[in-house]
Amino acid sequence: MWFKKSNLLTLAILILFVFLSMRLTEFDLSKFKDFRNMIDFLSQWFPMDFSLLPDMVQDTLETLAMAFLGSVLGLVIALPISFIAARNTSPSPFLFQTSRIALSFVRSIPEIVFGLILLTTLGLGPFPAVIAIMFHNVGVFGKLISELIEAADPGPQEAMKAVGSKTWVANLFSILPQIWPNVLSQFFYRFEVAIRTSLILGFIGGGGIGQRLFNDFKTFQYSSVSLDVLIIMIMVIIIDFLASSVRKRII
Repeated sequence: MWFKKSNLLTLAILILFVFLSMRLTEFDLSKFKDFRNMIDFLSQWFPMDFSLLPDMVQDTLETLAMAFLGSVLGLVIALPISFIAARNTSPSPFLFQTSRIALSFVRSIPEIVFGLILLTTLGLGPFPAVIAIMFHNVGVFGKLISELIEAADPGPQEAMKAVGSKTWVANLFSILPQIWPNVLSQFFYRFEVAIRTSLILGFIGGGGIGQRLFNDFKTFQYSSVSLDVLIIMIMVIIIDFLASSVRKRII
């Protein structure tokens, strides 16, 4: 029965966590009584200012370039590390544990933290943002790909070793073709995530349309803010659609 003691206990714990979370986050629906102020604020966003549209498009392309380059570099660096971090292909237990710990450490640091460090040391602009996205993606790709390697069929690998192939050759040419469709699928997913991340990095000086949105908002250029938001929405929707289509064709 659904009302077993264990279910009731789970429900009670869930309700308790919801209550505590609402207290900690000052969750209060009564604040929406001033919703009219939001309507008055949003009315200042129109009509949109199209005079800077060419510059906004250029910033959008910069954002896409940041996300793409950070994702590609992350995949390229993570791919060889993944073979070291996979139990069935690692050269030694020491390297296996070391690489796993390193990937977990890099993955645990959000891109915005990398961004704050790199933007402070390297200066403002898209380059530090690319490196920040790359670092985090190395950790994420390393974990995902190493798990795919461990789940790969060992038959082709053993067959290549049986005919005299070196271990690294057997690992590369027997496992990589098996996991490559899933690797590409994960790449496109991470590319989508990187686009949203690059927008946030723009708020702290990482360039792109995110930085333009922040500057327009800070200087009360609300007619430009509305166009920034529209461009971001269109960009994200198009990339989500294209990436989903590519993933469906690959897998």
